[in-house]
Amino acid sequence: MTTLRERFGYMMWMREFELACLEGVPTREIHGELHTAVGQEAIGAGMAGFLRADDALTSTHRNHLHAIAKGVDMRAMLAEIFEKETGLCGGFGGHMHLFDQSLKFSATGIVGAGVPVAVGHALAARMRGSDAVSVAVIGDGAVNTGAFHEAMNFAGVHQLALVVLVENNEWAISVPFEKASATPTIAERAPAWAALGARVDGTDVEAVADVFGAAVKRARRGGGPSLVEATCYRFRGHFEGDADTYRPEKEKETRRAHDPLEITAQTLIDRGEASAEEIAQRRETIRAAMADMLRSVRADKQPSSDQAWRHVFVEVA
Repeated sequence: MTTLRERFGYMMWMREFELACLEGVPTREIHGELHTAVGQEAIGAGMAGFLRADDALTSTHRNHLHAIAKGVDMRAMLAEIFEKETGLCGGFGGHMHLFDQSLKFSATGIVGAGVPVAVGHALAARMRGSDAVSVAVIGDGAVNTGAFHEAMNFAGVHQLALVVLVENNEWAISVPFEKASATPTIAERAPAWAALGARVDGTDVEAVADVFGAAVKRARRGGGPSLVEATCYRFRGHFEGDADTYRPEKEKETRRAHDPLEITAQTLIDRGEASAEEIAQRRETIRAAMADMLRSVRADKQPSSDQAWRHVFVEVA
């Protein structure tokens, strides 16, 4: 069983990983839109420890924390994000298309498109006679896509081992959730697809772990699909470069003060499970380790220009 101290460790690594990624934007080492989940670490850390290597996990354009929770090698992932040949996909995928076949982890920049993929994994597991679980992580904007509805319906009809985790950070780019949803919550829609619905505070890592763990256990035992809504708030714009003028400054200031890392740290202190000094030292150790990793990745080679056409056309032997 993963302890709160261990989950806090995940959260610190996740935060520092994202901050390392941010360094590659102004230097143009990272091209395209970089999407970070700073402020949403409690959800990623709450997922850790429940999935096996043969369980599938599909993610979104905001995928780094989910990959870490699944166990994807952080250095290989950072190298991919920095477009190095040592990356997960040899530097060809970049940050929005992280892929680890050995762990059945994949990500896509197409909103809502990961859910049908996860359903395919779940159906394949059923056909193999496996108790492997399939998880799709999406944002609140994805629940308004046809792909999401069709996939959820299929999973409900066949009672597949599927868990859909919705990170409801209240904004689908610049559209507030209440302007795009006919229901006050996402979880309450679950019965329409014969699924279990649950809503959880996504800044409370223990609450996320309880709800997500229960959903995975239920799916593995043949209980059918679940729709888990985790409420949260992204601390940065939709992508790096987003002016983020659509969110009131007062709202951002207030919500950023509700930092899940600080909340979790204070919980550990209040319970006597760690001191403020221990936490500060651990943070510094992780920060230094991530800085070393970033320096190492930056020294790696980028794919050669003569490989530019690879993975573009079918390669015939």
